[in-house]
Amino acid sequence: MKRFFKAVAAAAMILSIFIFSAVAYGISTLPDDIAVTESGDTALGTVFSVKDNGDAQPALKGEGKSRYESKITALKIFPVKDITVTVTKRRFVAPGGDAFGIKLYTKGVIVVGVDSVTTPDGSADPALQAGIKCGDIITHIGGKAALSSQQLTDAVEQSEGKKLKLKVERNGETLELELRPVRSVNGGYKAGIWVRDSSAGIGTITFYDDSASMFAGLGHGVCDVDTGKIMPLNNGEAVRARVNGFYKSSAGNPGELCGVFSDSVIGGLRVNHDMGVYGTLLQPSGAKTVPVALESEVQLGKAQMITTIDESGPQYYDIEIVKIYPSSDLSARNMIIKVTDPELLEKTGGIVQGMSGSPIIQNSMLVGAVTHVFISEPEQGYAVFAQRMIETMDSVAAEELPLAS
Repeated sequence: MKRFFKAVAAAAMILSIFIFSAVAYGISTLPDDIAVTESGDTALGTVFSVKDNGDAQPALKGEGKSRYESKITALKIFPVKDITVTVTKRRFVAPGGDAFGIKLYTKGVIVVGVDSVTTPDGSADPALQAGIKCGDIITHIGGKAALSSQQLTDAVEQSEGKKLKLKVERNGETLELELRPVRSVNGGYKAGIWVRDSSAGIGTITFYDDSASMFAGLGHGVCDVDTGKIMPLNNGEAVRARVNGFYKSSAGNPGELCGVFSDSVIGGLRVNHDMGVYGTLLQPSGAKTVPVALESEVQLGKAQMITTIDESGPQYYDIEIVKIYPSSDLSARNMIIKVTDPELLEKTGGIVQGMSGSPIIQNSMLVGAVTHVFISEPEQGYAVFAQRMIETMDSVAAEELPLAS
């Protein structure tokens, strides 16, 4: 009998430790807000669940959405934390996987470097004296909008050494600076600034939304190669690209897709965002749609990504989702994925540059997009939730609606 009670006590202790650990884990990692479909479906694993609150009245009604307060429980009994539940309609989009070319023109000109100017009287630093820093965005020159680097070059050369009034954006703030160009040893006027006004590259389409006439790609923003900051978009084009090869990835040396732009324009770029690039479609894709998974529906385990590595076009390759980060993390690094497909590993070594945006399919749903490769382990990389990209696209469409009307 004593052995029996000891066994019961040990089992109770183990159960208590498990429950305590589960509750502590849930409090620290589970989100404060969670989305469910109109059917009420959600997935938090086998331990956690959202308390059925069918009698609750929505606290906030919006277009296609409602919200109410509820709780997450462990084993459907033990309370973990209060949450806000957002009820939303199931979204359907057409997965991409096609390579596309990006032609991006910035809003203003980006300062990518500051240098000294050699004058007949010695070295001078007009940009530094004006307070200009690397990463600044020059939006106006002499009261006129700065549309290109050539416009700045012309203004400097024609200044004859007189001060130029500049408007500069820095970390969300607008500054007014005065730049006095100096005459260089070659006779022309210089400002000691290196600038950039455009970018081009190849990425992968994540999805098409024919109903909204929009597309999304990359899963991360286009950043300036020198400053590492998101390039402010003025306008741009998305064009078809033909992938004709690749450089294979290896530890410490990420590979890349090799391709050329075509003359076929698929749409115009509208937003360059942390969660990817978004634009309008010139023509519907006509592709078959799949449901978009909510963040809570993404699971650890087997999945597939759709990507293009040669002229055969988009293909499915096996991967595994090995880690999921808390949804409170607002970055584009919501998951860690690992390529397991023998063919893709043999050919490319895993993930290569240009695969950013490759859609990830799990349980016949679009769950995310590839965003980054691990340089030291190119078979692994980060991915963003598809739900995050959908929400970003919706915000883009909402902002453009008043303009269209």
